[in-house]
Amino acid sequence: MKERLVDSAYAAGWGLVRGLPEGLATNAFRFGADLATRRNGGGVQQLRRNLRRVVPDASEEQLDHLVRDGLRSYSRYWKETFRLPSMNAKSIAAQVDETAVGKDVIDAGLERGNGVVVALPHTGNFDVSGIWVSQNYGGFTTVAERLKPESLYKRFLAYRESLGFEVLPLTGGVTSPYRVMVERLRQNRVICLVADRDLTRMGVPVTFFGEETRMPAGPARLAASTGATLCVVDNLFTENGWGVRFHSPQLVENRSDTNAATQKLADTYAADIAAHPQDWHMLQKLWLADLPEARREALRTG
Repeated sequence: MKERLVDSAYAAGWGLVRGLPEGLATNAFRFGADLATRRNGGGVQQLRRNLRRVVPDASEEQLDHLVRDGLRSYSRYWKETFRLPSMNAKSIAAQVDETAVGKDVIDAGLERGNGVVVALPHTGNFDVSGIWVSQNYGGFTTVAERLKPESLYKRFLAYRESLGFEVLPLTGGVTSPYRVMVERLRQNRVICLVADRDLTRMGVPVTFFGEETRMPAGPARLAASTGATLCVVDNLFTENGWGVRFHSPQLVENRSDTNAATQKLADTYAADIAAHPQDWHMLQKLWLADLPEARREALRTG
């Protein structure tokens, strides 16, 4: 029953929000963000704990404002998610072009002929960054978790495919997403992966804002396997639109370099997040210190 209600809520969002006047939609989502801030539920409390690591010297009042601004930013992401299918992709990409930095990183990687792996944290609106990549480079490939119920997964699949993305299911596909991504890189294509959280035994141990956590090995492994250029994108919210910054290109010579390359990604994410912490939408537990002791021990000994 709960899964069906969630699916219905998303369906209503895509059906109703896209038809609202921009000002009304913005005010409605900001009201929802401020209401969530006052209610201070579990996700909001976790966001506060996460942001405390990012800005350890902030006063409680400053952290209050940062949490509020973070939830407003997160609500903006969802407002845009529901409205993007009705917006003009070429116009969005043209606006991003005005502030885009680092296109030469992608161009140079593709000139090498081994493809490009773009790794990114949960910042800004990464779907808008994806639209920009699709408009400039003829699409890209990514991976998505198979949400429940299946109807909700299919809604998100249809949404992102409508934006020009090739989306591979993390599980349940005809072949493994890793194999498909290797093939796309051999075709000199672009892969984009959200890669700032992986609290499983498959995750690579990293130090992030001075504490231990884990991040996906996938971006670095793909680069090591194919010779692709690995880089980071910072997804930016601007006052009237969006921006992207591609930077920190690296080559991962072999699989033994995966952990070091992933730590470099973590360091780059940290610098970007510290520059605009309100746009980091991490309302989940990320650091091992926030996990139950049994779970921490399982990860460390797994």
